[in-house]
Amino acid sequence: MSKNDEFSSSSAKDSPPGGATRSTVSSRLDQFEKRQRELWRVTFLLLFLISIGFAVVSWGTIRNLTQRLEPLLPGLVVIVVLFIAYAWKRTQEISELRGLVRGIEQHDAAPPSDRQLDQLFSVISRSQQGYRDLIDSFDDILLAISMEGEIRAVNRSFADLVGASYQQIIGRPISDFLEEGSGEGAELVRRAMPRFLERRHWSGIIQVRLKKQNSICYYDCVAHAMTRDNQVHGLTVLGRDITALRKNEARFTELFETLQEGIYITTPDGSILDANPALVRMLGYDSKEELLSKRVPDIVHDRAERKSLVEEVERQPSPQGREINVLRKDGSPIVCLNTTTAVRDTSGRVIRYQGSVLDVTARRQMERQLHKEQEFARRLVDNFPDLILVVDAASHYTFISPRCTDILGYELAETANMELGGRTHAEDLPSLLALFADILAGRQTFASLEIRVRHKLGDWRRIRFNFSPLADETGKIEGVVLSGRDVTELKRLEEQLIQAEKLAAMGQMLAGVAHELNNPLTAILGVTELLREGQTDPEATKRQLEITHRQARRAARIVQNLLEFSRPASPQKKSVDLNSVIDRTLQLHEHSLRRNNVEVDFRPQPDFPGVVADANQLIQVFLNLVTNAEQAIREVRESGRIQIRLARVGSRISVTFQDDGIGVRPDSVQRLFDPFYTTKRPGGGTGLGLSICLSIVREHGGTIEAEALPAGGSAFTVYLPAALNLTPGSLSVSPLLASATSPGPLDLLKGRSVLVLDDEESLRSLLFEGLTARDLHVDCAATVEEALAFVAKRSPDAILCDLNLSQNGGPLSGKLAGERLLAAAGDRHPALIYMTGALIDTPEAPASPGGHRHLQKPFRISEVLALLQEVFEDAPADTTPG
Repeated sequence: MSKNDEFSSSSAKDSPPGGATRSTVSSRLDQFEKRQRELWRVTFLLLFLISIGFAVVSWGTIRNLTQRLEPLLPGLVVIVVLFIAYAWKRTQEISELRGLVRGIEQHDAAPPSDRQLDQLFSVISRSQQGYRDLIDSFDDILLAISMEGEIRAVNRSFADLVGASYQQIIGRPISDFLEEGSGEGAELVRRAMPRFLERRHWSGIIQVRLKKQNSICYYDCVAHAMTRDNQVHGLTVLGRDITALRKNEARFTELFETLQEGIYITTPDGSILDANPALVRMLGYDSKEELLSKRVPDIVHDRAERKSLVEEVERQPSPQGREINVLRKDGSPIVCLNTTTAVRDTSGRVIRYQGSVLDVTARRQMERQLHKEQEFARRLVDNFPDLILVVDAASHYTFISPRCTDILGYELAETANMELGGRTHAEDLPSLLALFADILAGRQTFASLEIRVRHKLGDWRRIRFNFSPLADETGKIEGVVLSGRDVTELKRLEEQLIQAEKLAAMGQMLAGVAHELNNPLTAILGVTELLREGQTDPEATKRQLEITHRQARRAARIVQNLLEFSRPASPQKKSVDLNSVIDRTLQLHEHSLRRNNVEVDFRPQPDFPGVVADANQLIQVFLNLVTNAEQAIREVRESGRIQIRLARVGSRISVTFQDDGIGVRPDSVQRLFDPFYTTKRPGGGTGLGLSICLSIVREHGGTIEAEALPAGGSAFTVYLPAALNLTPGSLSVSPLLASATSPGPLDLLKGRSVLVLDDEESLRSLLFEGLTARDLHVDCAATVEEALAFVAKRSPDAILCDLNLSQNGGPLSGKLAGERLLAAAGDRHPALIYMTGALIDTPEAPASPGGHRHLQKPFRISEVLALLQEVFEDAPADTTPG
């Protein structure tokens, strides 16, 4: 039996007369409370079942959301169960309290017992404490105030807010703790109070200032009137702190209003609910209201595009960017990058769309323009005749144009692992790497260099590269761009043109050369005729022989100068002495200058720095300038003067050729070096001489400048880089042109055997008589067969073999003949010396250790003996010749 039943039973027993009526009322109240408890049980059960049903129905929808909200449904069920338990407990307490009150009311005549009062106070105390615990558990503030503003009750949240205890709060005016944030609280209360008294309810957001903290807070409040006898004597206020929410809303509003992207909110039926100013400006509308009056089909005109966009948004859980075509107010289309997401209700139905749009029309136009420029650049590079290379700072190729296949034979796939300089000629590689480093370091912004690069088939191609730096967006150099043109064929044509110009110059010199050769030949013929008659005394004979020897050397010098001048350019440059180059140039043109009464003033500069060059090409340049100066003098006078001066200008050497001839018009100076331009009379020149000279000098890293002198005449100055760290080497001169030297001790030569193979009988006789006189055993052969027969009888210590032999009316290579003789000699390994009338660079030096020697014609017997002695010193005989 419950406390209520026990209390009721006790009351019934002790009831006074008239208790039957109270018993009937009490019985009805008991029945009512019983039905009430049953109703609560049904209500709680229905509430529990509803929560379970909602969790089951919503489970699929919750799982489809992007956020992981599955734990929300079990949590909801638990909360409902806890609420039911709490409400049931409070209902039981109230029922117990009512039972005690009815029991006391039924004892009108007798006062309640102490036990009954203790039970009543215990229930009331528990109810008050439960109520206190309930309102203190609220996070929201709860307070009750009188109409005069006096605080009657508050919860713990309010006490924590104002920083005071219950005793410090209760009974004090609320204005001691709070005031309306705008400072117009009294006026606002005065205007709102009649409406509140009428409706006895008010809700809204108020701004309050906490006096103790002097801070502004925002509360969403609900106020209800407290009445007694239908009169309002106070109000209760429930307030939720929304300060953080208002700040977030303010931030969001500020962000919404200031974003450069357009923000929108629309409904599924196409209405526009909201838009930010950026979208209004983007679409060209005058105001937000004007845009909101439009519908989505008015802006996204393409129906198929709208349908596809909606299907994509509803299909994909996370927002995806997509380009759409949008119409502005003026009807002009723009391209926008649209990002949309769907907002759904608890059932999963889409209730609105929200997203952002970014105008990418200008970007797409720039991309199209960039693509067009890139396509143009790609086509330009593909069709450009030059090879284009891009090299990074680590010397790796980052781009190679397709012309690589045509110029060097490599497919682009074969160049993946190539590096700069990997197929460059070893002699050109240092210059290439040094220039590459200069460009990377910013020491040069543009430069050109001609190098040799190996073709895939193995031959060397001459490529002229232009170098320029490649910078990033900050201006930092991150690589080098090279454009290379294959000049192999051009160089071959240039060499042919230079050689043709040489031959033309030689044709002009032939008359002078013939004269120069006839003079020593005449002296030689006359002296030999006198010697043959034998009518001179010994002293005269000795003097005549000296004349013959001197004139022979003179003739040899003329022939050697012609050979050196006429031969093709050397592929390798070396340090040369400009004094010797100029002296040789003047020797070649000596007869013509003397015949035309042209005096040359040249002062050699001893200990002058050399230049790295091809001496013969420089001779061609200087000869052309001397010839032009001579012709300019002949046009105005019968005699003249050419002045040649050497000078140092910084790191360069200058060679100036100045004449007192007709001179050059100032307006023609800039065109003198153009191909086929000439100031001479018709038939006087091709106009290629100075153009070729400039090309040769530029190949040597120099230049030529022309100047018209005020007093008449002209001056041409050749500038060449000085080889400051190199000692100038002398030009190759035949030993015959040098002064006679003694071959030294001849002990090593005695008893040695020498085989001479030459088809020239006079040469064989000279070597036989000259070498036999020095105690050498000499065998002479006119053919290879004769020489092989001598080798079969006795292997010689040395073989003198002519490089240009004849056999059966045709030419025969002396190198092949020498190899056959060496093979026939077997293990004896005689020294092989080639004799040639062609010009060689270093006639006395072997090509390589253990290689063959060369002897240039014309030569003297003393030179042959000296060379043989040098050979035998390097390789002494193993056995005594027999």
